[in-house]
Amino acid sequence: MSLVKRYIFWTYERGSFHYDVMVTLILLFLFVSPRFIDFKEKPVSAVPLRSSEVLVKEQGSTGTEARFVYEIPADELHGASSDVEIKNAILDVVEPIAGNVTLEKYSTVADSKGRVTAYDATIRRENP
Repeated sequence: MSLVKRYIFWTYERGSFHYDVMVTLILLFLFVSPRFIDFKEKPVSAVPLRSSEVLVKEQGSTGTEARFVYEIPADELHGASSDVEIKNAILDVVEPIAGNVTLEKYSTVADSKGRVTAYDATIRRENP
């Protein structure tokens, strides 16, 4: 019983065998327990944007070209409805941020009710 009491109250000197056993058990718990205990943590799938924010994600680069995906809130397009209007509105938002760019494609981002909340625009930019 005294051995358990000494472990609970941490009475062993630093560097002793029993001290090393306690530290090892603590480290094992810290590193091994997340594999066996479900903490029900989930990563955030999407960062909610404010109406004036543009989220930029790097898609990769080839040679002198870099590709980025810009997530633009639908409010920033000021009611553009046709394909040409949407492309021009996306470029109007992106060019002040990135300079002279080329819009390769865009897609809509909808919420759970099917409303368009943003546009994902794939942008190509020449590296200087």
